[in-house]
Amino acid sequence: MIRPPFPKLIDSTLRGTFVSCPRKFELEYLRHWKPTSQSIHLVAGGAFAKGMEVTRETFYGERQPTNIAIGAGIRALILEYGEFDPEDEKATKTLDNMCGALVAYFDHYGLDTDPIQPHFVHGKPAVEFSFALPLPLSHPETGDPILYGGRFDMVGEYNGSLFAVDEKTTSQLGATWHKNWTLRSQLTGYCWGAREFDYPVAGAIIRGVSILKNSYGHGESIQYRPQWMIDRWYHQLLRDIERMISCWSEGYWDYSLDSACANYGGCSFLDVCNSNDPERWLAADFIQREWHPVQPRIAKETQA
Repeated sequence: MIRPPFPKLIDSTLRGTFVSCPRKFELEYLRHWKPTSQSIHLVAGGAFAKGMEVTRETFYGERQPTNIAIGAGIRALILEYGEFDPEDEKATKTLDNMCGALVAYFDHYGLDTDPIQPHFVHGKPAVEFSFALPLPLSHPETGDPILYGGRFDMVGEYNGSLFAVDEKTTSQLGATWHKNWTLRSQLTGYCWGAREFDYPVAGAIIRGVSILKNSYGHGESIQYRPQWMIDRWYHQLLRDIERMISCWSEGYWDYSLDSACANYGGCSFLDVCNSNDPERWLAADFIQREWHPVQPRIAKETQA
């Protein structure tokens, strides 16, 4: 039996996909099948994240004025967005709108007045924090420790405590948006990673940026993560990865065949799983492109 390589590093996206549907995990992250059309959410989200990073580094790290810092961020956003042209005429995450969203963000949260300020390490702001840490699980092919990794936008100081700070672009912010993060594994993993590097974060602060056709919205969710929650998350993470290894060893990946197939407008592999000849659908409508969890400028789009 020929098996695809098992990931050397697991992040919240891989773990969450596996928990919702192991078959999708295999197709998307082991065999690396992706839809041929590039997602505007990934392009726009990555460009926005790059603009945020450069703006903060220019203002807090280089001590440049606000207008210079935001200008540098916009230039970085434009370069990152590149020549991508949204196919949908109704798309809201156009280049112009993403630039507007960056300006609107810092109008709403002033760089010098924001209650969340970056934590400084050796005189530099802790902007764009990434980590990749070994787990007590052996890789089924190499025998090396499997890594768990992630990245978030900033280690921030808020009300005398440290927090993992992350921005998420979204289509809308509803009244219950903040509740979507209450038990979110991604945030708990951020806190675990930060604490492993001796940053005693109290939790995570998520800021949502909604990008509509002619306006922008802002939301904030402060999520605390006591040690017992991190310990429970860690125990569950190890169990989930052990199940990944079991599926890989057996060569069979379970199907959800339930609500996960229709979430967020439908799984991208819906037609594949609905066919008696899935390989034909994959060859016709997908390309192979790898996911790199801790590389710079990973887009962060929430469907919540």
